[in-house]
Amino acid sequence: MSQFNLKALILTGVLLSSPFAHATLEDGIRAANEGEFATALKEFEYLADKGFAPGIYELGKLYEGGYGVTRDYFKAAELYKEGVKKNHADSMFALAVLYDEGKGVKLDKQMAVTLFEKAAKKNLPAAQFNLGVMYANGEGVTRDYKQARTWYEKAAANNYSLAQFNLALMYFEGLGMPKDLEKSYVWNTIAEYNGNMQASHSRKLDERKMLPKEIEEAKEKADKIYEKILAGTYAGEGRLF
Repeated sequence: MSQFNLKALILTGVLLSSPFAHATLEDGIRAANEGEFATALKEFEYLADKGFAPGIYELGKLYEGGYGVTRDYFKAAELYKEGVKKNHADSMFALAVLYDEGKGVKLDKQMAVTLFEKAAKKNLPAAQFNLGVMYANGEGVTRDYKQARTWYEKAAANNYSLAQFNLALMYFEGLGMPKDLEKSYVWNTIAEYNGNMQASHSRKLDERKMLPKEIEEAKEKADKIYEKILAGTYAGEGRLF
């Protein structure tokens, strides 16, 4: 079952500043995670009717996934659009995915890029990663490895393992930059710490081309970066490379 992740909220207005509104959202998410979709639907519909963006978004996820309702991508897209109007980052991301896949809306890669970027600028790691993928693949935008790297780095700093792995791949292949085996090892190691098994395999490939001393030094750098990422103080590679 798909999980409904509770996000940090900025609550505004009379309803939105109310502990009841927050509790209702939490209750709905908890119900969805426990498979009690009828309860979740009721809670999210109440919040959506009040114009509460996180509630609108969660209701959209029910329709997109067909949880407690008939799956309806068009309905989900319409709800996400309402969330986007309220400047809600998760809604931007969810709608971008629908445009990218042509579900409930006409396939539009450029619109997907636009929405991914809006959400990415709100520091949503999944959007930062997806925007990097769009630039790396040249989907909806001219292929630009420099931009791909920029967005992967932002998502990697937010501890998004897929971005950490893709960043390692860019260094290994030398995509838009000189090849750098040490940095490939570092980011594969960090992604592996986050449970990415592909990164574990790639790290072992890196090791085959490195001297024991190089591996030791790269491991130390990976540990320092990972510690900073977990503490929320990582600001980029410059001081460690």
